[in-house]
Amino acid sequence: MRCIREIVEQFSDSVEYEVFDVRAEHRLPNLDFDIYISSGGPGDPREGDGVWEDLWGQWLDSVLAYNATHDRKKFVFFICHSFQMAVHHLGMAEVTARRSLSFGTFPMHVTEEGVDDPVFIGLDDPFTAADFRRFQVIQPDEDRMTELGATILAIEKDRPHVDLERATMAIRWTPEIVGTQFHPEADADGMLEHFSRPEIKAEVIAEHGRDKWISLMADLSDPAKISHTHDTVIPGFLRRAIKVLAPEPEVAQG
Repeated sequence: MRCIREIVEQFSDSVEYEVFDVRAEHRLPNLDFDIYISSGGPGDPREGDGVWEDLWGQWLDSVLAYNATHDRKKFVFFICHSFQMAVHHLGMAEVTARRSLSFGTFPMHVTEEGVDDPVFIGLDDPFTAADFRRFQVIQPDEDRMTELGATILAIEKDRPHVDLERATMAIRWTPEIVGTQFHPEADADGMLEHFSRPEIKAEVIAEHGRDKWISLMADLSDPAKISHTHDTVIPGFLRRAIKVLAPEPEVAQG
């Protein structure tokens, strides 16, 4: 949440925001807001506490219904757990447990549809993103995707030596609604400080190996990797939303 807040606050001249604790307080925003960012989080995206996930699904349905009947649309960005929940709620693909935890920084490959997408403009193919998850979106239902008008923007790194399907890592539902299964809000400096702490370093090495820790630190130190993704994806989403919702007036020329 700190990372998301810091990105949103970069647009403080155009955006006022409020944070809703859906899990702990069962609070959901109403439709008075123009832009929504739904965060990641721990746990099984197919289950919850029997209350909050149903409320979240009702909120998503209300946004979709609103956008279907209004010219001025609501903009939404889903991150990781929320991305998986949206896919599961709408029956777009399989959401399954991974064989092992995805932990660290990884290359993400942009699809043909994603090359010119506003949230990826300026990123290389592949680009590097932070990815921490125990679940995955795989086997997209092409008929359901077509029905919803959704397109896949990015997929998981290619691992030819591993006989596993590549996960879907980003989807655009509509011109206003998009999401990623990775964490575009990840702050390289904050992560670098966190994973440099001796106790965290020792924990990572014990669970994932020294090579993983070295690779992680290298990606966090490279301004063309995690920092570039952080500065591109969600800011690109917000810039486009603000431009559509509050276009600058045209200046008459004499």
